[in-house]
Amino acid sequence: MSETIQPTSTLTCPQCGAVHRDMMMPTDACQFFWDCPTCAAIIKPQPGDCCVFCSYGTVACPPIQAQGGCCAG
Repeated sequence: MSETIQPTSTLTCPQCGAVHRDMMMPTDACQFFWDCPTCAAIIKPQPGDCCVFCSYGTVACPPIQAQGGCCAG
């Protein structure tokens, strides 16, 4: 029983609260940095998370979705 991996997520900037919908996620890596286009803050994941999508997105990154583990771990 395989589930479909969702390739997009909605990110909410922790600095300014801006919501950015349908952000494409890398399928073979974790995205550690993200530049918010609204406030220009450089966002990093929260401690213990592998990427910004796992910290601030509505959907976990594809490596987590596919195998339940992080590509960085």
